[in-house]
Amino acid sequence: IKTVSERQARGIQRALVWHTKRQYGYLPGIFQILLPDFSLARHVGAIYNKLHLGKRSQLSRVQREMLAVVVNGHVHGAP
Repeated sequence: IKTVSERQARGIQRALVWHTKRQYGYLPGIFQILLPDFSLARHVGAIYNKLHLGKRSQLSRVQREMLAVVVNGHVHGAP
């Protein structure tokens, strides 16, 4: 999987990294995976914000964490 790290980011990618770190306090791993493809990142980011971070999310905190664990397992992420 191609990723863009904070150090590799240039131009608009660097601006998005700065904005994301400022907003969340860190750079989520999924964001590093989505950075190379802005069209995909926009849509996935909207879903992520709605389901996981949204104040009006219909999922409970436990359900959001369960979803994160399942997705992480499917992409073979670290625990």
